[in-house]
Formats: sequence, C-alpha cells, structure tokens
Amino acid sequence: MMKNLSGPREKGQALLVVLLSMAVILTVVLSIISRSITDISLTSYSEDALRAFSAAEAGVERALIVGTDVSEAIGDASFIANVSGLGEGSSFFNYPVEIYSGESVYIWFVSHNPTTGALTCSGQPCFTGNSAEFCWGKPGTPPDDSSPAIEVSYLIDMSQRGVLNGNFVDALIGRSVHDPNSGRQSINKFQLAQSSGCSMPDGTNYAFTSGSIPLTGIPCYQTPGCMLAVRVRSLYNPVSSPNPIGIKVGGGLLPAQGKLIKSQGTTSSQSSVRKIEAYRTFGGPAPIFDATVFSQGSVSK
Repeated sequence: MMKNLSGPREKGQALLVVLLSMAVILTVVLSIISRSITDISLTSYSEDALRAFSAAEAGVERALIVGTDVSEAIGDASFIANVSGLGEGSSFFNYPVEIYSGESVYIWFVSHNPTTGALTCSGQPCFTGNSAEFCWGKPGTPPDDSSPAIEVSYLIDMSQRGVLNGNFVDALIGRSVHDPNSGRQSINKFQLAQSSGCSMPDGTNYAFTSGSIPLTGIPCYQTPGCMLAVRVRSLYNPVSSPNPIGIKVGGGLLPAQGKLIKSQGTTSSQSSVRKIEAYRTFGGPAPIFDATVFSQGSVSK
C-alpha cells in the first residue's frame, strides 16, 4: 500500500506563498505611507516657505510706506525690514535698471528728506565734488551704428531756493552729449566718447565712457544744493538692447539715489526664513518739461 506524500508538502507551500504575499503587501503599504508622510512634509514646508515669503513681501510694502525700519507679526509669521540709502556715501553708482533708447534716469547730487521726500542739504549729505565720469554700454559692444550714445542734462539751481523752499525759478539746464561712434559725428555733432572701457570699484564694467568731466566751471561750484541732479538719456541703442548706465565722481561722495529695503520673513516655528531685497529710486521731471513755458497767468504769443 502506497502513502500519499503530497498533502503536507502542499500545505507548507501555501503557507510560504501567503507569507510572501503578506511581505509584498506590507512593503507596498509601507512605501505608500512613507510617500504620504514625505508629501505631507513637503506640503507643510512649502506652506511655511510661502507664508515666510509673503511676510517678507509685506515687510517691503510696509517699509515703503513708513520709510523707516519696521518689524511686525502677521498671523503665524513675522517680518523685519531695514531701510537704507541706495548708493549713499559712495563715489560711484550703477543704475540698477538698464534703459532703452529714448529713456532716461536721474542721478541726484542733492539729498532727499527721508520723511517728506523734499530736496534738502540740512542734516543730509549733498555732493560738492569736482568731477563726474559717465559710463554706459555692455562690455564688448563695438562703437558702430548700433552702439548707444548718451545725453546728459545738468540741473543747476543757481540760488538754491529749490532746496530751501521748493522754488526752482532759478534752475538752469546744461547739456553734454557723448557718442562712441565717430561716423555719426558729422550728423549729430556729439562729443566723441572713449571706447577704452570703464571699470567701477565693485568690478562692474562698461563699454564706453565720457571721461572725467570737470564741474569747476559751474558758477555755483562747491555750493551745497547748487548741483541738483543729472538726467542721463540713452540714444541710438536698438529696441532689443537696453543700455546700462553708471557714474563715478571725484572729490566727494554721492547722496542716496533711492531707498534700499532688505526684508526678512519668518514663520512662527522658525522653520522657514525668506529674504527679499527691493529698491525704489528717486525720479525727477520728465524731459518734456525742459522745453515747456510756465506762467502763473495766461500765455499769449
């Protein structure tokens, strides 16, 4: 009589299959749980980072309104914003935005009151140096027909009444024009700019320079509040090629050219910190006002 040996062996194989199936299922479940925990952590981190960034943005907006350092809590986040002068106390200034042909920027030699924004030299530095050098153009730009030129308009307040009481009736405008392309001189009569390049102390480089322009010929030279500002306008550069602008001065330091705001947002758990830097430059009259007639009464011709 033969024995049946298949029964117990099949039962052992079934147990092994069950154990292997449970191991696979357990691995899949643990993987899903781990993935879910990771996704939740990433979501929480993203939410914290977003709250910190929003708080930093709120700090910038608040600092622009009050004009001074400010700190505040917003829900489960907070910000600290510090306000300083953009380019203040420096012998050079790189304008933070490149400009297109026809656009202009202002570089100020007179300080602005931190609270009211009025021009002032009382308790604030005003430039009384002896020279200025204007630099422009991206490094490597050749002096050809597409190279940019600049027009510099000097705003001069002979009586300083503009700084003292806001009356600019004695303000004068002088101009100098500089073009690195000698082929256009017969047409525009601009001064020939130097194409040897221009380097700033911070390592910023430009393609062209006006060279050092003496300011000693201004009638009220070295009088605080006399040199108000210069407006630099870009010319000839193609529409698709904005022009960087910079200035170096000699014999003095520049006042603030705007407000620089550094804001830091932090969540209450301090798990996320975000920082933002923003600036606001000081503007000035539009170029069209240079050729406008102002009268308190009617104008007749």
